[in-house]
Amino acid sequence: MRRILTALALSTTLTAGVAAAQTTVVELYTSQGCSSCPPADEMLTELAARNDVIALSLHVDYWDYLGWVDDLADPSYTARQQAFAAAAGSATVYTPQMVIGGQDHVIGSRPMQVMDQVLAHGARPDPVAVSLNRSGNTLQIKAHANGNLRKDTVVQIVRYTPRVVRNIRRGENAGKSILYTNVVNNWSAASRWNTASPLAINATVSGNDPVVVIVQEGTNGPILGAAQLR
Repeated sequence: MRRILTALALSTTLTAGVAAAQTTVVELYTSQGCSSCPPADEMLTELAARNDVIALSLHVDYWDYLGWVDDLADPSYTARQQAFAAAAGSATVYTPQMVIGGQDHVIGSRPMQVMDQVLAHGARPDPVAVSLNRSGNTLQIKAHANGNLRKDTVVQIVRYTPRVVRNIRRGENAGKSILYTNVVNNWSAASRWNTASPLAINATVSGNDPVVVIVQEGTNGPILGAAQLR
């Protein structure tokens, strides 16, 4: 898998120079209790190394009944995944699932399909440009629409832990030690924004965890722009 992603990354560098200027948000919905998730967790680690991707791991709680409670899971991440499913007209959710750009859903253990979507999103200009600056506990968020967008959006602040290792003793992954990358530990709405005029707001953040700001149509629509401070 690593060789596949490395080759695709090289292909992107050679044939799609504009892609590096875009920022594609990839959300992996995963669980410590899901036996098919480790390959997708590994793939997210590879994606997190790319400059044109913001890779986020969101642990869901609906596999906990199998005998191993995922201590990284949050019901709000399950709710976010369910909202994406509803927006796509589906009544079910699954793991591992990658949601790319807030709109395209891919089985997270299929590297070619994942990379096809990442490259497709990276080839399109972001509708919204987002810039961040942090001074102490103050995060300055600026954004503007590229063109006559005129959409109502939600500005969201995401915090994540870059690296988490868990030794799993029960459930489908019993006996495995798994590395999780960019594990989301907080996701909150900072503001609503009408893109007809530029955005400039301050938010309070604390701690040393990386900060991601996502501008999205609602909370289950396409992601229009994003930026991060690592």
